[in-house]
Amino acid sequence: MQDTQITAAPATARNPRRWVILGVICLAQLVVLLDNTVLNLAIPALTEDLGASTADIQWMINAYALVQSGLLLTAGSLSDRYGRKRALITGLVLFGLCSTAAAFSQSSGQLIAARAGMGVGGALLMTTTLAVIMQVFDGEELPKAIGLWGAVSSLGFAGGPLLGGVLLANFWWGSIFLINIPVAVIGCLAVAKLVPESKNPLGKRPDVLGAVLSTVGMVGVVYAIISGPEHGWTSASVLMPALVGLAGLTAFVRWELHVPTPMLDMSFFRNRRFNGAVAGGILVAFGMAGSLFLLTQHLQLVLNYSPLEAGLRMAPLALTIVGLNLAGVGAKVLPKLGAAGTIATGMTLLAGGLAAVATVGGDGYGGMLLGLVLMGSGIALAMPAMANAIMGSIPPEKAGVGAGVQGTITEFGGGLGVAVLGAVLNSRFAALLPASVAVGTAGSLHEALAADSSPDVQLLVRDAFASGVGTSQLIGAAAVFAGGLLAGLLLHRAAKAEAASSAAAQAPAAGAAEDRLVPAGAARPGGRSRPLTVLVGGTARAVIY
Repeated sequence: MQDTQITAAPATARNPRRWVILGVICLAQLVVLLDNTVLNLAIPALTEDLGASTADIQWMINAYALVQSGLLLTAGSLSDRYGRKRALITGLVLFGLCSTAAAFSQSSGQLIAARAGMGVGGALLMTTTLAVIMQVFDGEELPKAIGLWGAVSSLGFAGGPLLGGVLLANFWWGSIFLINIPVAVIGCLAVAKLVPESKNPLGKRPDVLGAVLSTVGMVGVVYAIISGPEHGWTSASVLMPALVGLAGLTAFVRWELHVPTPMLDMSFFRNRRFNGAVAGGILVAFGMAGSLFLLTQHLQLVLNYSPLEAGLRMAPLALTIVGLNLAGVGAKVLPKLGAAGTIATGMTLLAGGLAAVATVGGDGYGGMLLGLVLMGSGIALAMPAMANAIMGSIPPEKAGVGAGVQGTITEFGGGLGVAVLGAVLNSRFAALLPASVAVGTAGSLHEALAADSSPDVQLLVRDAFASGVGTSQLIGAAAVFAGGLLAGLLLHRAAKAEAASSAAAQAPAAGAAEDRLVPAGAARPGGRSRPLTVLVGGTARAVIY
């Protein structure tokens, strides 16, 4: 008989500059995510300089996140079709220009508009960075690269308050946006020189209507949540945008189910691993962004720390995340606990940290430090594992859309966390204000303090605000803990289903192999016998003895 030699296809040569490329795209990712939280410490200055109300402040934060979350899927599709390098450069240019406009804004409306423009640039950047990683790295290097990307992403969330504190201690509030300009310039030059172009020429055209519907839906719902405490949950100014938002999201789902080229392929939601990672990702971002929004106000407005002092006191959160990711703790834990166990453990630690800050953080910095370290440990475990789970459940040729999904849940969860926990804070604060303080001041601690200068009333106002912060953080902790249980359950079931499917697929293959090796006259299951069958040159032939 003739032996057939099988030769494996040669592996694609790895880009020798791949780690430098990773550094460049992580720099772009960092500056985008810093702007999710760097604005938090500027809240008192914006309140005084621009006369911004609490609702204005929330829109300054949410305009950036909501525009990003609405456009991420479209941006991912665009980068897949027209080139990820081109999308990176376009995003950096737009981000730098809108950062300049934000720095020199003269009103709340101007700053909100500039932040929305930054969200467009950020959407292009966030989808492209992870998609480039999926194209440049492979094999055992891919989890390491995603882990480092996850560390930088987490640092962007947690390091914003520290950077903001340093800048606000020495410059005016616009400096937190001007810092983006040199990063954008350096990033453009580095991307143009180092990052290879990659795209899918067969990619589907952008789903413009889907992007519009998803953006309208999210903006409507979150606007209702923000406005509820101020206007009343049953008022027309709250119910109308809520109904428009729900209608937009419903229309988005129906459109995506029937359009030939959907922005979001709804078949992804048949994958239990995808669903588990999405559910966990939304609630981790919900708790993290919402808690940072509350923490920065608590440190400055209740405990009277300066912006720099507040940023330094939150530094352990960022240091814990970066330290654990650089040490590869998440990569070591993941094979032992699996995706379900790693994400559930991380989210439980995050929930415990939020609860610790809410219950013992006000008694001294020791309690807050414990909470920040627990939060950082949980984020370092959960976020990279979620990114791996999401990207692993989406076809490689849709890397841009997959990155869009990952970014969407992070941005939407973060924006929703600020809105919901901010609404809870406002409601609790308004309910506990002393009678001598006007009802119209309930949306702002600054206005409530200015309404009555007597020491006793000032103390009551600060206590009311502190109680609102604590209540909001406990709700965030409960949401994250529930999300951990849900994500762990879904991912565990997905792993069991995949294992059962794999075993079922191997059984016929084993039977076929047995058919090939049983010689003529040998007994077979069911009492049958047949000649030995072998493969020669790819053709099945019976050997007669």
